[in-house]
Amino acid sequence: MLDILIKGGTVVDGTGSPATRADVGLRDGRVAVVEDGIDEVATRTIDAGGCLVTPGFVDPHTHYDAQLFWDPLATPSNVHGVTTVIGGNCGFTLAPLRAEDADYTRRMMAQVEGMPLGALEQGVEWSWETFGEYLDRLDGNIGVNAGFLVGHCALRRYVMGAGAIGRAATSDEVAAMVRELHTAIESGGLGFSTTLSKTHSDGNGDPVGSRWAAPDEVVALCAAAGEHVGTSLEAIVDGCLDQFADDEIDLLVRMSAAAKRPLNWNVLTVDSRVPERVTRQLEASTRAAEADARIVALTMPVIVPMNMSFLNYCALFMFPGWDEVMKLEPVERAARLRDPETRAWMDKRANSREAGVFRRLADWRNYVIGDTYSAQNEGLKGRTVRDIASERGTAPFDALLDLVIADDLRTILWPIAPDGDDASWALRKTVWEDPRAMIGGSDAGAHLDRMCGAPYTTRFLGDMLRGRKLVPIEAAVKMITQDPARLFGLRNRGEVLPGNFADIVILDPDSVGSDAATLVADLPGGATRLTADAQGIAHVFVNGVETVTDSRATGVTPGTVIRSGRDTETASL
Repeated sequence: MLDILIKGGTVVDGTGSPATRADVGLRDGRVAVVEDGIDEVATRTIDAGGCLVTPGFVDPHTHYDAQLFWDPLATPSNVHGVTTVIGGNCGFTLAPLRAEDADYTRRMMAQVEGMPLGALEQGVEWSWETFGEYLDRLDGNIGVNAGFLVGHCALRRYVMGAGAIGRAATSDEVAAMVRELHTAIESGGLGFSTTLSKTHSDGNGDPVGSRWAAPDEVVALCAAAGEHVGTSLEAIVDGCLDQFADDEIDLLVRMSAAAKRPLNWNVLTVDSRVPERVTRQLEASTRAAEADARIVALTMPVIVPMNMSFLNYCALFMFPGWDEVMKLEPVERAARLRDPETRAWMDKRANSREAGVFRRLADWRNYVIGDTYSAQNEGLKGRTVRDIASERGTAPFDALLDLVIADDLRTILWPIAPDGDDASWALRKTVWEDPRAMIGGSDAGAHLDRMCGAPYTTRFLGDMLRGRKLVPIEAAVKMITQDPARLFGLRNRGEVLPGNFADIVILDPDSVGSDAATLVADLPGGATRLTADAQGIAHVFVNGVETVTDSRATGVTPGTVIRSGRDTETASL
């Protein structure tokens, strides 16, 4: 007898094979049978006529490490069909952790990943020390399957204390980090992640711990990860945001080769105005293959809108040299922004070659005004800076700053990405089909009031079914199921096949998609975040239990913590 029988749907099984009319039977949390005309008795039968039946989606780059404690459902990823998330990315994890370092870690996560400090303080108990204890706190209490890499910053802080900031590690300290990494992976860590990016600073404004590591330290930790079954690597370097330097490619190749494990990085930005970026970034993968290693670029298949302001930390703070102004207290910051010479200097720096990929945010004319807070700016929400500047007879950057200053820097700004042209989408299609790249990079769980990348799965499928239709639906589903599942060596996930775990999505091809992101104040401490409802997600099952019905969460928590070795196998290079 089956627990659930899904009748009459079109199965897109995640392998890339042609879609086929078939029934799917679930039993004991697994897919029991996939064939047309199943006549076995079932406790419950679901009519999937007109719907697609797919594997649950796998998000390879999230930061749900903290959010799962106050939001075990992993919203809004869950309603967008995501059944498995990978956390512990970019070198940032919450374990191992000494009690005296909890405040430092909270403030670091608030700074680098945009998690409100109040939510971290009030929504997490911080009652663990080892990585295994951290995983145990989550196991049995989450609505999705969740696996976590072991972060370099946490390892460094655990071994070196405050000395993790400001200096290289001694050989003894590196050896101690290696031992701690072994322990963390033996308890279920999925591998190792690190950051060497200059965009990552802690709550004190100092480079985070991993940025002080010598290359040999990084490689030693990668080699340690490679001694365990079912592990992988993730890394961020400066060049991830624009174009790799030769020494960065050399290091990434060394890391993967030392571990004999795949390494993924985030995120490959595709823009037809800079086609050489794609060529350069994927060269790292080519050079890795020549060294019997594997490097995979994550790239997003949608353009994620962002909320920005001159008050709170966001990508605007990353323009070269701008920190001289943006790090000032708000009143003093506003005073500097009034100065014509300062404005001219900031505009020039934002548009300089040194700004790299962030230069795309300097198209001030095409910014759209979001929420405003002063009588002077009343009625401007939804208008472009171009139109406002034209009416006022000022330059776009001056018009934008005038609005911002009138709102005491609180104005919400929506930069409109310049890479939505047909040529950029054609280039994206080429990247999606390249084995050196993989779809992913939502950052879900991070930058909560600035962006909402979690709905990329439904937005992508809706676009491929009813919009641009750049790739067949079979290929699109494979890109967000089997491909990321195999990158991490997830056992029995990512495909609708007998014996696999019953992570299943039933979706309406005529309506699957996402609502626009909205700002809600539902975090611990009353902080805000962006979220988005899903459309066209009829049912989602995690390990055979229904977690979403009609695009709404059911509230149950059947997810499991994905542990290396037990739940993963070693992925091929």
